[in-house]
Amino acid sequence: MDPDFLNVFTQPAGLNQFLAENVIAQGEKKKFIKPTSSNNPKLEELKLLLIDWINATLKEEHIVVKSLEEDLYDGLVLHHLLENLGSLKLDVDKIALTEKKQRQKLSVILEAVAKCLQLEESQLKWSVESILTKDLLSTLHLLVAIAKHFQPNLAMPPNVQVETITIENTSRGLKTSSAMEYITENKENLEAQSKDDAFDELFSRAPDKLDAVKKVFVQFVNQHVGKLGLTVKDIESQFADGVILLLLIGQLEGYFLNLRDFFLTPASTAEMV
Repeated sequence: MDPDFLNVFTQPAGLNQFLAENVIAQGEKKKFIKPTSSNNPKLEELKLLLIDWINATLKEEHIVVKSLEEDLYDGLVLHHLLENLGSLKLDVDKIALTEKKQRQKLSVILEAVAKCLQLEESQLKWSVESILTKDLLSTLHLLVAIAKHFQPNLAMPPNVQVETITIENTSRGLKTSSAMEYITENKENLEAQSKDDAFDELFSRAPDKLDAVKKVFVQFVNQHVGKLGLTVKDIESQFADGVILLLLIGQLEGYFLNLRDFFLTPASTAEMV
């Protein structure tokens, strides 16, 4: 067994209980939230917010959710939630008592979610099986996606991340890998995206200001590549072959680029690339 897997648990009893509750068949791979991440305060905050949001949304239907894992796996709450939020009429029974019926119900519900959110199968972070088996990570991803689509003003805590462990049952034993995974949006990425959007807006809505921005960039570039005896006058043409860009990066990061690693005066597209 992978030693890293054992390190996740402080006591052997914890490991035995985990494997008993999460049976992984031969050749199967599953991803879980590490037990050490389950008490993350931001994760708890997100769980409570989602529970309060569901209960407030379904108050008139007298539905009360206390646990995301235990109360959503059979599809009943998800069914009511989607009908209430999106006025979706799903062709399934309200109550599914057997596992077969629950699986069929979840299949219809999750297909409707993917269609409504315009998500391809490769983009889904949940599945019928993971929701049915009360997987918290998948349930959280599903609820966050639904909330963002139907109630974008819901103030979810940003940067909620958990440490996950992926376990694969191979012929040689349990193979594991760990990673950090965001459940709510990474605020730093959003800020970077916002900056990109500002440039897009500049190009489309304020072309008259573009020349002023170019001048600022030219001054910035010349401040650094001028130390190499170079002068840039036109960003578009002089950056096209990549040489100035490489030299600028070298100056900004404080290292020397070996001239044998690139073409200082590229004569073809291949040399530029």
